[in-house]
Amino acid sequence: MQLTPEFHQIELHFMSKLSLKLKPTVHIRSFCSSSLPKAQAQAQNLNPEPQIIVPVRKRRVVASSSSNAQLKENWLASISYSSSPGNNNNAHLLNEHKIEGSKWFLGIDPDVSGAVALLKLHDSVCQAQVFDSPHVKMLVGKRTRRRLDANSIIQLVRSFDAPAGTTAYIEQSLPFPQDGKQGWWSGGFGYGLWIGILVSSGFSVVPVPSFTWKAKFELSGSKNAKDDSRKLASTLFPSLSSLLSRKKDHGRAEALLIAAYGKDQNESQELKETIVDKLET
Repeated sequence: MQLTPEFHQIELHFMSKLSLKLKPTVHIRSFCSSSLPKAQAQAQNLNPEPQIIVPVRKRRVVASSSSNAQLKENWLASISYSSSPGNNNNAHLLNEHKIEGSKWFLGIDPDVSGAVALLKLHDSVCQAQVFDSPHVKMLVGKRTRRRLDANSIIQLVRSFDAPAGTTAYIEQSLPFPQDGKQGWWSGGFGYGLWIGILVSSGFSVVPVPSFTWKAKFELSGSKNAKDDSRKLASTLFPSLSSLLSRKKDHGRAEALLIAAYGKDQNESQELKETIVDKLET
């Protein structure tokens, strides 16, 4: 049987119409869904896969300069002498009666090899004294080390008989990586011990970073800072030069320079207050 061209055309035309009717409709949404049986799909819905929660980093809040200044004021107030009525002034170790025309300043290098310097100003005459920090030897692990003697420091401070509220400038403890664990511990211990004794004894304490007072005397960045400190202290306090001749006397020199820095800061502040008072009147 031969098929004529007309029959081929009719057959193709018929198949094309039929294929259009039988052509499946593909839905993308159904295609992406699970093809598992209904019961298994329901079980998966009951136990969904855990969600991955990405933590959001909190933005660091930068304190304003005004809040930083307030925090510093709060810190200084907590380590300053207070003559308020609620304060038990009879408990401190200082002289209640302030001598007219006299100003006293303390400078402290709080290290175990440090010292405390006392400056007395009376009628533009400056009298300076310096004392090594008392220490004791004790066993730490298997080694003998030096530690500050708290009881002897209290007796030393009491012997000054300084006026109540005398300002003590102390070098702020800032450990360096090369100091090691023992250096960090010793520095923090001495710094805290001195502050505790001074505050409880009626002093007003002002911490001073080493780079601050050294910048005042142009000692920052010096390779021989300890020797330069001794030379400068001998120049400023010639009557004490014999106590600053040895290399190990750098603690005495730095205590004297810290006290001199405090004296200069006090005079600058008084000058500013005088100028402000004149401008206001």
